[in-house]
Parts: sequence; structure tokens; C-alpha cells
Amino acid sequence: MAEIHRMYRAGFGEGRDLVAGVAEGDAAHADVVGDHLDMLSVSLHAHHEFEDEHLWDTLDERAPACAGHVSRMKEQHAVMLVHLRELDAALPVWRKSGRATDAAAVNAALDGINAALAVHLPDEEQNIVPVMETVLTQKEVDAAGVHGRKATPKGKTWAQLGAILAAQPDGGAEWQREHLPAPFRLIWRWVGRRRYEENRAELVGARAR
Repeated sequence: MAEIHRMYRAGFGEGRDLVAGVAEGDAAHADVVGDHLDMLSVSLHAHHEFEDEHLWDTLDERAPACAGHVSRMKEQHAVMLVHLRELDAALPVWRKSGRATDAAAVNAALDGINAALAVHLPDEEQNIVPVMETVLTQKEVDAAGVHGRKATPKGKTWAQLGAILAAQPDGGAEWQREHLPAPFRLIWRWVGRRRYEENRAELVGARAR
């Protein structure tokens, strides 16, 4: 879970810089950046939906001593949901205009998300993940990954995979060995990495114009 959390920290953490890199009125670049932020929002929504629907009741049943932590996780998810919905509402307007006045709402939502992540992620990693490792089956753990992959927006597989890999301390080499079958690693090397890098160039390209 910490590996996916790194993507959220890095992705939302650079959000303000990506927004700032959009020139006033450059709707085409705003659309690229907004699409990227939307991908992150969809992913975090799915991540939390899985936990809300499949994890908390299981922990309550199998690890009753964890009830206080579970209750706090639910409260933190509720706070995060407010900010994610604010971002979801703000992005379409800014993506069409590229104007700083519309970007303000995007930045405010990003500030809220990052503040909520700073509270939630370390708390979950310290107090929930160790319990999960003792009470969940491997099949139940794997189900979270399946849910996340199914939620990935169409056409965003390489962008999201690249974001996960880039957020890892070693650039994702260990994550690939652990989570990707050898044929898929080859496809990433031959096709996926290039597509990810092209997307990254689009995200930051306006700064060099």
C-alpha cells in the first residue's frame, strides 16, 4: 500500500507546479494537466472506495482492537472526499479556459487534498497496514490491486503505471519485479515507458515555450 501511497504524495504534491506551468488562457495545456489530475483523482477515489466497501468491516470483524483506528480512517476518508469532489468540480471549468481565475479553485482543492493526505497516509501506514498484513489473505490483498486497475481510465494505463514507478525510491525496478509479469515488463520497456515520457513532456512542456 505504501507504494501506491507514494504515487498520491508525488502526483498531488506536484499538482500546483503543473497548474502554474500552464500559461494564461492555454486551454490545450490546461486540458492535458487537468486530465492528469483527473486520473489521480479517479485512482484515489477507487482506492478509498475499495477500503470503505471491503476493508473496514473485515478489520472490525477480525481485529476488534483496531476499531479506533478504523473509525479514524473513515473520518479521514470523509474529509478527503470533500476535497476530491471540489477538485472534480473545478477541473472541467479550468480545462476549458486555462485561466488563472479558474485555476484558483483547482489549487484550493489540491491544497485540501495534500493536507488530508499528510494526515491520512502516515496514519494508515502505521496503524492499519500492519494489521492488514496479519489478518488478510493474499487473495484479499490482491483484490485491491484488481479494483484499482479496473478503475484506471481508458487510455491511462501507461500514464498511471509510469506515475507509480516514478514515485518509488529506486525508480520502480523492485515494484516491477514484484507486481508485473515478465511479458508486461517487456511491453513497458518497449512501449509503455515511451508513452509515459511523452505524456510527461506534454504535462510540463509549456514551461519551455
